[in-house]
Amino acid sequence: MKRSTVAPAAAGVVLLALTLASCAAPSENGGGGGSVVSGGTFVKAISDDPGDLDPMKTVSPDTFDVVTIAYESLIYVTPDGDYEPWLAESWTDEGTSATFTLKDGITCADGSPFTGQTVADNLNYNADPANATFSYGTVITEAVSATAEGNVVTVTSTVNDPFLSVNLGSIMMVCDAGLADIASLSDTTDGTGLFQLSEARPGDAYVFTKRDGYTWGPYGVTGETEGLPDTIEARIVSDQSTVTNLLLSGELNTGVVTGPDQDRLQAAGIEYTGVRNPVGQILFNEREGRPFSDPLVREALSTAINRDEVGPVIAGATGLPSSGLVMKTPLLCVQDPPSWSLPDTDLDRAAELLDQAGWTLGSDGIREKDGKPLDVKFIYDAPTASHAPAAELVKETWDKLGVVTELSANDAAAWSDQLYTSFDWDTGWVQIAPGSPVVLDLFFGGATPDQGGLNFMFVDNPEYNALATQAKTASPDAACGLWQQAEQKLIERFDTFPVVDNILPNYMSGATFEQPNFLNPTSIRMQG
Repeated sequence: MKRSTVAPAAAGVVLLALTLASCAAPSENGGGGGSVVSGGTFVKAISDDPGDLDPMKTVSPDTFDVVTIAYESLIYVTPDGDYEPWLAESWTDEGTSATFTLKDGITCADGSPFTGQTVADNLNYNADPANATFSYGTVITEAVSATAEGNVVTVTSTVNDPFLSVNLGSIMMVCDAGLADIASLSDTTDGTGLFQLSEARPGDAYVFTKRDGYTWGPYGVTGETEGLPDTIEARIVSDQSTVTNLLLSGELNTGVVTGPDQDRLQAAGIEYTGVRNPVGQILFNEREGRPFSDPLVREALSTAINRDEVGPVIAGATGLPSSGLVMKTPLLCVQDPPSWSLPDTDLDRAAELLDQAGWTLGSDGIREKDGKPLDVKFIYDAPTASHAPAAELVKETWDKLGVVTELSANDAAAWSDQLYTSFDWDTGWVQIAPGSPVVLDLFFGGATPDQGGLNFMFVDNPEYNALATQAKTASPDAACGLWQQAEQKLIERFDTFPVVDNILPNYMSGATFEQPNFLNPTSIRMQG
């Protein structure tokens, strides 16, 4: 069992996204049998333009794919969820206080020093709710304040946080000039990264150039480490077949490919690293008046799903049984295998549960209650090729039970509207991929969107809430056990039904690298 708590004394949330080590782990000799060569351009495909480059406002995966090239954090969390010094050489954690001691000689891309005061300013900025940063409410709140003396940053918190140092250590750090002019971060970068933005071509590509004098990377990486490229190009390539062709030709060094094009890459022996992805997670709209506000209906329609049939369709060749609801690094409190289990497929049991819930089967084969049919709106991601056929299989099963299922393919605008504004949905392939149970709680135990929160499912699970409340103030040793019990309550009440996970594969051609949540640029090793 893996139970990450806090680092010894010595990050968010993306919708529709445990991180695994790669199939060919990056190494100093390049992995995959190749030798490393320094220099050249490392080209990575991104599916869409990142837009606003402000790292403190970043929410989309495509933007994270770009800004994480230029910005760094105090602690590096490895793909296995272990902790390595990055900007901080050491840290301590007492639950209501933490200290970070910076490495010597860190500079920003413009040559200015990166100091303990810069760190304190970053933390205090993110802790201010008025600034509405991505980190606020997920890994930091107004309970936190920071001061600095030289290279030592002291953090205090008015509430106990068993993951205080790890949470704060995941925040991307902005240099002084960027903090003084936040608006400038929208189209430039101002970080400590080994690579800094040198050219932006919106709609086409973003180019980053290696800087001189870099000495503070994880694992002791410096700018002189063998195998590093001179430049990184994040190129916008939205078509999966095109990404595949470019990987095969060697024009791309990395890109995410799902669906049938994976067969061509695997036949060519191209390896991948990947982030675990809850591709088959089902969530429910439990808002009053919707069918799934009744836990019997949630249990019935979940029990009806044949996971052995649907799983391979939606997950493809990299499908895996779900190992928990915390999916991304730092992988806090992940237990693999989980303490919970899912019910066996049973259509007869599903029909009995619907009868208990008052949905009776009519002569026309449709279930009704109070004169209304059992009509559910099943939403899924239009660009994800496997979502539609897997949704069709679920519909076929629910048809047998007398459910009227409307399938609805969503684009980005529809997701935002349905989940957070109109609430016009019932269930579907809707995923949450947090890195800690604290972030998970924002979705399952927090305020609903009409109250300014993220609980778009309108979940109100008293047993989960009670355990979560205990876990938030528990000691590091006790917190994970409580969070795991809380997660079990979500499964038992069918507040979510994780049909299957898969690996979202980032293929590697002519280079290797580490990818915790997003590619770590200091880990790139070009191959000859």
